[in-house]
Amino acid sequence: MHKTQIREILLAHGRLSVHVESLADESDLYDAGLTSLMTVNLLLALEDHFDIEFPDHMLSRRTFQSINALSDAISEILSLREQ
Repeated sequence: MHKTQIREILLAHGRLSVHVESLADESDLYDAGLTSLMTVNLLLALEDHFDIEFPDHMLSRRTFQSINALSDAISEILSLREQ
């Protein structure tokens, strides 16, 4: 649902070693060059863009592993906010 926006943010803030458009939604972002520092930059950019805050339990490598994982996490946060 949010995958296009996540790709745009990755392109602007991820500084991956491969082009974002060449990645499948399930590709491992860490294998594509995402580092811990880049993860923090990505986290902040995603929070700003979607006006969300990642809860502590989502601050893990698994959440930032792929575009699919990020999309699922963002969808979950947004759905909790609507309740």
